[in-house]
Amino acid sequence: MSTPSRLGLLRDPDFGRLFAATALGQLGDRIIFLALPLVAITALNADEFQVGLLTAMTTAGSLLVGLPAGAWVDRMPKRSVMVSADLARAVVLLTIPVAWWSGLLTIGWLYAVALVHGVLTVFFDVAYVSYLPHLVGRGNLVEGNSKLSAIRSVTSISGPGMAGPLVGWLGAPATLLVSSVGMAMSGLLAIRIRRREQKREPSERPRLLRDIKEGLKFVLRHPILRSIILGDAIFNLSLVMYQTMLLAFLEREIKLESFGIGLILSGMGCGALLGALSATRVSKRVGQGRVIWLAPLATCPLTVLMPLAHPGWTLYVAALGLASLSLGGVIRFVAQSSVQQTLTPDRLLGRMSATARFVSWGGIPLGGLLGGVSGSVFGAKATLWIGAAGMTSSVLPYFLSPLRGMRELRELPKEEGPELVR
Repeated sequence: MSTPSRLGLLRDPDFGRLFAATALGQLGDRIIFLALPLVAITALNADEFQVGLLTAMTTAGSLLVGLPAGAWVDRMPKRSVMVSADLARAVVLLTIPVAWWSGLLTIGWLYAVALVHGVLTVFFDVAYVSYLPHLVGRGNLVEGNSKLSAIRSVTSISGPGMAGPLVGWLGAPATLLVSSVGMAMSGLLAIRIRRREQKREPSERPRLLRDIKEGLKFVLRHPILRSIILGDAIFNLSLVMYQTMLLAFLEREIKLESFGIGLILSGMGCGALLGALSATRVSKRVGQGRVIWLAPLATCPLTVLMPLAHPGWTLYVAALGLASLSLGGVIRFVAQSSVQQTLTPDRLLGRMSATARFVSWGGIPLGGLLGGVSGSVFGAKATLWIGAAGMTSSVLPYFLSPLRGMRELRELPKEEGPELVR
Protein backbone atom coordinates (compact mmCIF):
# COMPACT_ATOMS: atom_id res chain seq x y z
CA MET A 1 0.00 0.00 0.00
CA SER A 2 1.48 3.35 -1.04
CA THR A 3 1.47 6.20 1.47
CA PRO A 4 2.72 9.18 -0.54
CA SER A 5 1.34 12.11 1.46
CA ARG A 6 1.42 13.32 5.04
CA LEU A 7 -2.00 11.73 5.50
CA GLY A 8 -0.41 8.39 4.70
CA LEU A 9 -2.77 5.52 5.40
CA LEU A 10 -5.71 7.86 5.95
CA ARG A 11 -5.83 8.29 2.17
CA ASP A 12 -6.91 4.67 1.92
CA PRO A 13 -10.75 4.45 2.21
CA ASP A 14 -10.77 1.13 4.05
CA PHE A 15 -8.22 2.25 6.63
CA GLY A 16 -10.23 5.47 6.99
CA ARG A 17 -13.33 3.42 7.82
CA LEU A 18 -11.40 1.38 10.38
CA PHE A 19 -10.02 4.65 11.81
CA ALA A 20 -13.54 6.11 12.18
CA ALA A 21 -14.93 2.86 13.61
CA THR A 22 -12.07 2.82 16.14
CA ALA A 23 -12.90 6.39 17.16
CA LEU A 24 -16.55 5.60 17.85
CA GLY A 25 -15.91 2.27 19.54
CA GLN A 26 -13.16 3.67 21.73
CA LEU A 27 -15.30 6.67 22.67
CA GLY A 28 -17.94 4.28 23.95
CA ASP A 29 -15.31 2.22 25.71
CA ARG A 30 -13.76 5.21 27.51
CA ILE A 31 -17.17 6.28 28.77
CA ILE A 32 -17.66 2.75 30.12
CA PHE A 33 -14.35 3.01 31.98
CA LEU A 34 -15.67 5.92 34.03
CA ALA A 35 -19.41 5.24 34.09
CA LEU A 36 -19.51 1.52 34.97
CA PRO A 37 -17.64 1.82 38.31
CA LEU A 38 -19.62 4.97 39.10
CA VAL A 39 -22.86 3.04 38.56
CA ALA A 40 -21.68 0.68 41.27
CA ILE A 41 -20.36 3.46 43.56
CA THR A 42 -23.12 6.08 43.23
CA ALA A 43 -26.25 4.19 42.14
CA LEU A 44 -25.73 0.97 44.12
CA ASN A 45 -23.47 2.17 47.00
CA ALA A 46 -20.92 -0.55 46.30
CA ASP A 47 -18.00 -0.90 48.68
CA GLU A 48 -14.30 -1.14 47.70
CA PHE A 49 -14.34 -4.93 47.36
CA GLN A 50 -17.42 -4.89 45.12
CA VAL A 51 -15.77 -2.27 42.88
CA GLY A 52 -12.68 -4.46 42.66
CA LEU A 53 -14.79 -7.52 41.84
CA LEU A 54 -16.57 -5.55 39.11
CA THR A 55 -13.18 -4.70 37.57
CA ALA A 56 -12.24 -8.37 37.74
CA MET A 57 -15.45 -9.38 35.96
CA THR A 58 -14.77 -6.82 33.23
CA THR A 59 -11.45 -8.46 32.37
CA ALA A 60 -12.16 -12.11 33.25
CA GLY A 61 -12.89 -12.87 29.58
CA SER A 62 -9.15 -13.00 28.88
CA LEU A 63 -8.87 -16.00 31.21
CA LEU A 64 -12.12 -17.69 30.17
CA VAL A 65 -11.77 -17.56 26.37
CA GLY A 66 -8.37 -15.95 25.76
CA LEU A 67 -6.60 -18.96 24.24
CA PRO A 68 -9.43 -20.58 22.25
CA ALA A 69 -10.41 -17.15 20.88
CA GLY A 70 -7.13 -16.98 18.97
CA ALA A 71 -7.58 -20.42 17.41
CA TRP A 72 -11.16 -19.61 16.39
CA VAL A 73 -10.35 -16.16 15.01
CA ASP A 74 -7.48 -17.58 12.91
CA ARG A 75 -10.06 -19.65 11.03
CA MET A 76 -12.78 -16.97 10.72
CA PRO A 77 -13.20 -13.76 8.68
CA LYS A 78 -11.71 -11.23 11.07
CA ARG A 79 -13.76 -8.26 9.88
CA SER A 80 -16.95 -10.24 10.53
CA VAL A 81 -15.78 -11.08 14.05
CA MET A 82 -15.16 -7.39 14.75
CA VAL A 83 -18.59 -6.35 13.47
CA SER A 84 -20.44 -9.07 15.38
CA ALA A 85 -18.60 -8.32 18.62
CA ASP A 86 -19.30 -4.59 18.37
CA LEU A 87 -23.04 -5.04 17.77
CA ALA A 88 -23.35 -7.63 20.54
CA ARG A 89 -21.53 -5.35 23.00
CA ALA A 90 -23.92 -2.53 22.13
CA VAL A 91 -26.92 -4.71 23.01
CA VAL A 92 -25.36 -5.93 26.28
CA LEU A 93 -24.57 -2.39 27.47
CA LEU A 94 -28.09 -1.25 26.63
CA THR A 95 -29.47 -3.58 29.32
CA ILE A 96 -27.96 -1.46 32.15
CA PRO A 97 -29.99 1.74 31.58
CA VAL A 98 -33.04 -0.38 30.79
CA ALA A 99 -32.66 -2.31 34.07
CA TRP A 100 -32.07 0.93 35.98
CA TRP A 101 -35.17 2.62 34.56
CA SER A 102 -37.15 -0.54 35.39
CA GLY A 103 -35.90 -0.62 38.97
CA LEU A 104 -34.23 -4.01 38.43
CA LEU A 105 -30.56 -3.01 38.44
CA THR A 106 -28.41 -4.87 40.98
CA ILE A 107 -24.69 -5.37 41.53
CA GLY A 108 -25.14 -8.92 40.21
CA TRP A 109 -26.54 -7.49 36.97
CA LEU A 110 -23.48 -5.28 36.64
CA TYR A 111 -21.21 -8.29 37.21
CA ALA A 112 -23.00 -10.26 34.48
CA VAL A 113 -22.87 -7.40 31.95
CA ALA A 114 -19.19 -6.76 32.74
CA LEU A 115 -18.36 -10.45 32.20
CA VAL A 116 -20.24 -10.83 28.89
CA HIS A 117 -18.93 -7.51 27.60
CA GLY A 118 -15.38 -8.60 28.51
CA VAL A 119 -15.70 -11.93 26.66
CA LEU A 120 -16.94 -10.14 23.53
CA THR A 121 -14.09 -7.64 23.82
CA VAL A 122 -11.56 -10.49 23.76
CA PHE A 123 -12.88 -11.66 20.38
CA PHE A 124 -12.96 -8.11 19.04
CA ASP A 125 -9.40 -7.28 20.12
CA VAL A 126 -7.91 -10.53 18.82
CA ALA A 127 -9.59 -10.00 15.43
CA TYR A 128 -8.61 -6.31 15.38
CA VAL A 129 -4.90 -6.96 15.96
CA SER A 130 -4.90 -9.84 13.46
CA TYR A 131 -6.74 -7.88 10.75
CA LEU A 132 -4.45 -4.83 10.68
CA PRO A 133 -1.48 -6.49 8.89
CA HIS A 134 -3.90 -7.72 6.18
CA LEU A 135 -5.41 -4.25 5.80
CA VAL A 136 -2.28 -2.06 5.68
CA GLY A 137 0.58 -4.47 4.89
CA ARG A 138 3.47 -5.28 7.20
CA GLY A 139 5.57 -2.39 5.94
CA ASN A 140 3.02 0.10 7.28
CA LEU A 141 2.42 -1.47 10.71
CA VAL A 142 4.20 1.22 12.75
CA GLU A 143 2.27 3.97 10.97
CA GLY A 144 -1.02 2.06 11.23
CA ASN A 145 -0.58 1.33 14.93
CA SER A 146 0.51 4.92 15.57
CA LYS A 147 -2.51 6.46 13.84
CA LEU A 148 -4.94 4.10 15.56
CA SER A 149 -3.26 4.82 18.89
CA ALA A 150 -3.64 8.53 18.18
CA ILE A 151 -7.40 8.28 17.69
CA ARG A 152 -7.67 6.07 20.76
CA SER A 153 -5.82 8.76 22.66
CA VAL A 154 -8.17 11.47 21.39
CA THR A 155 -11.10 9.45 22.69
CA SER A 156 -9.25 9.00 25.98
CA ILE A 157 -9.40 12.78 26.26
CA SER A 158 -12.91 13.36 24.98
CA GLY A 159 -14.47 10.23 26.52
CA PRO A 160 -13.93 11.08 30.20
CA GLY A 161 -14.48 14.76 29.39
CA MET A 162 -17.91 13.84 28.02
CA ALA A 163 -18.62 11.17 30.61
CA GLY A 164 -18.10 13.41 33.65
CA PRO A 165 -20.79 15.97 32.71
CA LEU A 166 -23.07 13.23 31.35
CA VAL A 167 -22.87 11.30 34.62
CA GLY A 168 -23.64 14.47 36.53
CA TRP A 169 -26.54 15.35 34.21
CA LEU A 170 -28.09 11.98 33.33
CA GLY A 171 -26.71 9.71 36.04
CA ALA A 172 -24.15 6.95 35.53
CA PRO A 173 -26.60 4.23 34.33
CA ALA A 174 -28.13 6.42 31.61
CA THR A 175 -24.67 7.52 30.43
CA LEU A 176 -24.00 3.94 29.32
CA LEU A 177 -26.63 4.46 26.62
CA VAL A 178 -24.05 6.68 24.86
CA SER A 179 -21.54 3.83 25.04
CA SER A 180 -24.04 1.46 23.49
CA VAL A 181 -24.66 3.83 20.58
CA GLY A 182 -20.91 4.26 20.01
CA MET A 183 -20.36 0.50 19.85
CA ALA A 184 -23.27 0.05 17.42
CA MET A 185 -22.01 2.80 15.09
CA SER A 186 -18.50 1.30 15.18
CA GLY A 187 -19.87 -2.05 14.02
CA LEU A 188 -21.91 -0.46 11.24
CA LEU A 189 -18.86 1.42 9.96
CA ALA A 190 -16.72 -1.71 9.99
CA ILE A 191 -19.30 -3.45 7.78
CA ARG A 192 -18.36 -0.98 5.03
CA ILE A 193 -14.69 -2.04 4.94
CA ARG A 194 -14.33 -3.75 1.57
CA ARG A 195 -10.90 -5.32 1.81
CA ARG A 196 -10.90 -8.90 3.06
CA GLU A 197 -7.98 -11.01 4.14
CA GLN A 198 -7.14 -13.81 1.74
CA LYS A 199 -9.14 -16.88 2.64
CA ARG A 200 -6.86 -19.62 3.91
CA GLU A 201 -7.80 -23.17 3.07
CA PRO A 202 -6.86 -25.34 6.05
CA SER A 203 -4.57 -28.17 5.08
CA GLU A 204 -6.05 -30.43 7.72
CA ARG A 205 -9.05 -30.66 9.97
CA PRO A 206 -9.10 -27.95 12.66
CA ARG A 207 -8.21 -29.17 16.13
CA LEU A 208 -8.70 -26.62 18.86
CA LEU A 209 -6.21 -27.97 21.40
CA ARG A 210 -3.50 -28.52 18.78
CA ASP A 211 -3.97 -25.00 17.41
CA ILE A 212 -3.85 -23.47 20.90
CA LYS A 213 -0.68 -25.43 21.70
CA GLU A 214 0.98 -24.25 18.49
CA GLY A 215 0.28 -20.61 19.36
CA LEU A 216 1.53 -21.03 22.93
CA LYS A 217 4.76 -22.68 21.78
CA PHE A 218 5.45 -19.99 19.21
CA VAL A 219 5.03 -17.11 21.66
CA LEU A 220 6.58 -18.62 24.80
CA ARG A 221 9.66 -19.97 23.00
CA HIS A 222 10.43 -16.67 21.30
CA PRO A 223 12.70 -14.59 23.60
CA ILE A 224 11.32 -11.22 22.46
CA LEU A 225 7.63 -12.15 22.41
CA ARG A 226 8.02 -13.91 25.77
CA SER A 227 9.62 -10.88 27.42
CA ILE A 228 6.94 -8.55 26.03
CA ILE A 229 4.03 -10.53 27.42
CA LEU A 230 5.73 -11.08 30.79
CA GLY A 231 6.42 -7.36 31.18
CA ASP A 232 2.85 -6.62 30.11
CA ALA A 233 1.50 -9.11 32.64
CA ILE A 234 3.31 -7.40 35.54
CA PHE A 235 2.36 -3.93 34.30
CA ASN A 236 -1.31 -4.73 33.69
CA LEU A 237 -1.84 -6.46 37.05
CA SER A 238 -0.27 -3.49 38.85
CA LEU A 239 -2.09 -0.92 36.72
CA VAL A 240 -5.48 -2.48 37.44
CA MET A 241 -4.75 -2.54 41.17
CA TYR A 242 -3.91 1.16 40.84
CA GLN A 243 -6.92 2.05 38.69
CA THR A 244 -9.33 0.06 40.86
CA MET A 245 -8.63 2.34 43.79
CA LEU A 246 -7.92 5.53 41.79
CA LEU A 247 -11.61 6.43 41.38
CA ALA A 248 -12.34 5.60 45.02
CA PHE A 249 -9.32 7.68 46.14
CA LEU A 250 -10.33 10.69 44.05
CA GLU A 251 -14.02 10.50 44.96
CA ARG A 252 -13.74 9.66 48.67
CA GLU A 253 -10.39 11.06 49.86
CA ILE A 254 -9.74 13.99 47.49
CA LYS A 255 -13.52 14.72 47.39
CA LEU A 256 -13.63 15.23 43.62
CA GLU A 257 -16.96 15.08 41.84
CA SER A 258 -17.50 13.23 38.56
CA PHE A 259 -16.55 16.27 36.45
CA GLY A 260 -13.18 16.62 38.20
CA ILE A 261 -12.49 12.89 37.88
CA GLY A 262 -13.30 13.15 34.18
CA LEU A 263 -10.80 16.00 33.79
CA ILE A 264 -8.00 13.95 35.37
CA LEU A 265 -8.76 11.00 33.11
CA SER A 266 -8.88 13.38 30.13
CA GLY A 267 -5.41 14.58 31.14
CA MET A 268 -4.23 10.99 30.89
CA GLY A 269 -5.73 10.96 27.42
CA CYS A 270 -3.72 14.08 26.52
CA GLY A 271 -0.55 12.25 27.50
CA ALA A 272 -1.61 9.27 25.43
CA LEU A 273 -2.24 11.51 22.41
CA LEU A 274 1.22 13.06 22.68
CA GLY A 275 2.65 9.56 22.90
CA ALA A 276 0.80 8.43 19.78
CA LEU A 277 1.85 11.50 17.80
CA SER A 278 5.50 11.07 18.76
CA ALA A 279 5.73 7.25 18.81
CA THR A 280 7.07 6.80 15.28
CA ARG A 281 9.66 9.56 15.65
CA VAL A 282 10.79 8.39 19.11
CA SER A 283 11.07 4.77 17.94
CA LYS A 284 13.28 5.81 15.02
CA ARG A 285 15.51 7.96 17.21
CA VAL A 286 15.85 5.64 20.22
CA GLY A 287 15.35 2.29 18.52
CA GLN A 288 12.17 0.23 18.23
CA GLY A 289 13.40 -2.32 20.76
CA ARG A 290 15.02 0.02 23.26
CA VAL A 291 12.01 2.31 23.51
CA ILE A 292 9.89 -0.61 24.74
CA TRP A 293 11.73 -0.58 28.07
CA LEU A 294 12.97 3.02 28.21
CA ALA A 295 9.48 4.53 27.93
CA PRO A 296 8.00 2.81 31.03
CA LEU A 297 11.25 3.26 32.96
CA ALA A 298 10.96 7.03 32.50
CA THR A 299 7.23 7.34 33.27
CA CYS A 300 6.01 4.60 35.62
CA PRO A 301 7.76 5.96 38.74
CA LEU A 302 5.78 9.22 38.39
CA THR A 303 2.59 7.42 39.46
CA VAL A 304 3.72 7.70 43.12
CA LEU A 305 2.73 11.37 42.95
CA MET A 306 -0.99 10.52 43.18
CA PRO A 307 -0.98 8.91 46.67
CA LEU A 308 1.10 11.89 47.83
CA ALA A 309 -1.52 14.35 46.55
CA HIS A 310 -3.97 16.51 48.50
CA PRO A 311 -6.65 18.91 47.26
CA GLY A 312 -4.83 21.77 45.57
CA TRP A 313 -1.64 22.11 43.53
CA THR A 314 -0.24 18.69 44.49
CA LEU A 315 -3.23 17.09 42.78
CA TYR A 316 -2.38 18.94 39.56
CA VAL A 317 1.20 17.68 39.71
CA ALA A 318 -0.06 14.13 40.32
CA ALA A 319 -2.37 14.45 37.31
CA LEU A 320 0.70 15.35 35.20
CA GLY A 321 2.34 12.17 36.47
CA LEU A 322 -0.63 10.13 35.24
CA ALA A 323 -0.47 11.93 31.88
CA SER A 324 3.22 10.99 31.64
CA LEU A 325 2.33 7.36 32.37
CA SER A 326 -0.09 7.40 29.44
CA LEU A 327 2.49 9.05 27.17
CA GLY A 328 5.09 6.37 27.89
CA GLY A 329 2.52 3.61 27.72
CA VAL A 330 1.37 4.51 24.21
CA ILE A 331 4.94 4.88 22.88
CA ARG A 332 5.71 1.42 24.28
CA PHE A 333 2.45 -0.04 22.93
CA VAL A 334 3.00 1.20 19.37
CA ALA A 335 6.57 -0.13 19.29
CA GLN A 336 5.82 -3.51 20.83
CA SER A 337 2.63 -4.11 18.81
CA SER A 338 4.55 -3.53 15.60
CA VAL A 339 7.34 -5.86 16.78
CA GLN A 340 4.84 -8.59 17.70
CA GLN A 341 2.99 -8.35 14.39
CA THR A 342 6.24 -8.29 12.38
CA LEU A 343 7.64 -11.36 14.13
CA THR A 344 4.48 -13.45 13.64
CA PRO A 345 3.50 -15.33 10.44
CA ASP A 346 0.05 -14.53 9.04
CA ARG A 347 -1.42 -17.90 9.96
CA LEU A 348 -0.48 -17.41 13.64
CA LEU A 349 -1.51 -13.76 14.09
CA GLY A 350 -4.75 -14.58 15.89
CA ARG A 351 -3.11 -17.10 18.18
CA MET A 352 -0.18 -14.80 18.90
CA SER A 353 -2.59 -12.01 19.85
CA ALA A 354 -4.74 -14.34 21.95
CA THR A 355 -1.77 -15.93 23.72
CA ALA A 356 -0.27 -12.53 24.47
CA ARG A 357 -3.62 -11.33 25.76
CA PHE A 358 -4.17 -14.48 27.84
CA VAL A 359 -0.78 -14.22 29.56
CA SER A 360 -0.42 -10.45 29.81
CA TRP A 361 -4.10 -9.73 30.52
CA GLY A 362 -4.77 -12.90 32.50
CA GLY A 363 -3.63 -11.22 35.70
CA ILE A 364 -6.01 -8.28 35.25
CA PRO A 365 -8.96 -9.97 37.03
CA LEU A 366 -6.54 -10.87 39.83
CA GLY A 367 -5.38 -7.25 39.86
CA GLY A 368 -8.98 -6.10 40.29
CA LEU A 369 -9.53 -8.51 43.17
CA LEU A 370 -6.19 -7.66 44.79
CA GLY A 371 -6.97 -3.97 44.40
CA GLY A 372 -10.35 -4.44 46.07
CA VAL A 373 -8.91 -6.54 48.92
CA SER A 374 -5.97 -4.19 49.39
CA GLY A 375 -8.29 -1.18 49.37
CA SER A 376 -10.52 -2.80 51.99
CA VAL A 377 -7.59 -3.79 54.25
CA PHE A 378 -5.01 -1.03 53.73
CA GLY A 379 -7.01 1.75 52.12
CA ALA A 380 -7.03 3.30 48.65
CA LYS A 381 -3.86 5.37 49.18
CA ALA A 382 -1.70 2.37 50.16
CA THR A 383 -3.02 0.42 47.17
CA LEU A 384 -1.89 3.23 44.86
CA TRP A 385 1.63 2.92 46.31
CA ILE A 386 1.62 -0.84 45.69
CA GLY A 387 0.39 -0.41 42.13
CA ALA A 388 3.03 2.24 41.36
CA ALA A 389 5.83 -0.05 42.58
CA GLY A 390 4.51 -2.93 40.49
CA MET A 391 4.27 -0.87 37.30
CA THR A 392 7.85 0.31 37.70
CA SER A 393 9.11 -3.28 38.19
CA SER A 394 7.51 -4.33 34.87
CA VAL A 395 10.57 -2.90 33.08
CA LEU A 396 12.76 -5.83 34.21
CA PRO A 397 11.61 -8.52 31.70
CA TYR A 398 12.14 -6.07 28.80
CA PHE A 399 15.55 -4.99 30.05
CA LEU A 400 16.77 -8.57 30.60
CA SER A 401 15.86 -9.64 27.03
CA PRO A 402 17.31 -8.94 23.55
CA LEU A 403 15.15 -5.79 23.54
CA ARG A 404 17.78 -4.08 25.71
CA GLY A 405 20.06 -3.42 22.74
CA MET A 406 17.74 -3.96 19.78
CA ARG A 407 17.13 -0.99 17.49
CA GLU A 408 14.80 -2.34 14.80
CA LEU A 409 13.61 -5.37 12.84
CA ARG A 410 14.83 -5.80 9.28
CA GLU A 411 12.63 -7.87 7.00
CA LEU A 412 14.19 -10.95 5.41
CA PRO A 413 12.62 -13.34 2.90
CA LYS A 414 9.37 -14.69 4.33
CA GLU A 415 10.63 -18.20 5.00
CA GLU A 416 13.57 -16.85 7.04
CA GLY A 417 11.66 -14.39 9.19
CA PRO A 418 12.82 -11.02 10.50
CA GLU A 419 16.33 -10.29 11.67
CA LEU A 420 17.29 -8.29 14.74
CA VAL A 421 19.36 -5.21 14.02
CA ARG A 422 21.41 -3.92 16.95
